[in-house]
Amino acid sequence: MKKITRFLDKASTRYYSILGVSGTRLVLGFVGFMYYASQYGDREYLFGPNGVLPWREFVTQIHENESFSLYAFNSSGAWFEIVFHLGMLAALAVTCGVGGRLGLAVHWVFLWSIYQRQTILLDGGDNLAYVVIPMLLLTRCYGRLAFSTGLARKFTQRVPGSLRALARPLHNLGILAVATQICLVYVTSGLYKVQGKMWQDGTALFYVLRVSEFTLPGVSDLVYNNDFLVFLGTYSTTIFLVYFPLGIMVPQLRPWAAVASISFHVAIGVLMGLTSFALTMMACDLIFLSGALNTALERGTSVLQRFRSARSRPAKAPTNTLAESPPEPVAVDSLPQSAATPSNT
Repeated sequence: MKKITRFLDKASTRYYSILGVSGTRLVLGFVGFMYYASQYGDREYLFGPNGVLPWREFVTQIHENESFSLYAFNSSGAWFEIVFHLGMLAALAVTCGVGGRLGLAVHWVFLWSIYQRQTILLDGGDNLAYVVIPMLLLTRCYGRLAFSTGLARKFTQRVPGSLRALARPLHNLGILAVATQICLVYVTSGLYKVQGKMWQDGTALFYVLRVSEFTLPGVSDLVYNNDFLVFLGTYSTTIFLVYFPLGIMVPQLRPWAAVASISFHVAIGVLMGLTSFALTMMACDLIFLSGALNTALERGTSVLQRFRSARSRPAKAPTNTLAESPPEPVAVDSLPQSAATPSNT
């Protein structure tokens, strides 16, 4: 009971994982911005009112799904261009750390709108972004890796102290919500795989990498033609997904579990081409690496400071052995007697 009370006291008096959650915000903003940038040349065909999905059919889908999208408010091309470019700027602002929580909420609205406009392009990372970004609104995700304008500080000074005291527990509640969501994603995916016959036989990776949408030419065939790699990749994936929450619960194993998860999703992004999904999952894994990232950042800063101080230190002037040196004092005893004795005038 004392341990629980001590933990609750810490959760209400200190912030956890500020650097990690700031990295999560940055990467999620970058994923959104790259989605806009990668489709920029074909934006009218993919998202425009006269594109591959006509505006009237799109509005019908929105009503059937009981959803919303800013692109459904008007069928003009000018409105489409305004919404698209404003969404792109909002994603860039979140990436650069400008705008605070209000900018993050605006980015979520624009991101939801463009994802709903063309669902065929999505790879699963959008579902996690829908859920995680509102959780980030509870946290100090702009505490690091952001440009401070001072407006938030001026605003919080006018807030009563009793409300400001809720900032720490709300931040930690948001961190806990993101961590719980990630663990649910892993466990659910792992348990579904355990029930599949191909995952039980250790051959699932063979069939996945042979799908044309998930094939990396010249690399995938090297993997699925090797029985050992297929067997190892299939079973290690299942074991990792099921037991990931246990690794997160142990503080000593937490950084290693997060690094393993990031490596796992790097492989997914490279081999299967699911870059948006992989980056979104890696962004959420950063909350588990906040302590390690802080240590690495402090060491890097100290090394950089020592390097700068060494460069700015003035160099010693070189000694010129050929330069004329002042005559050494000569001992009086070595002088001739006539020179050593002063004349008596």
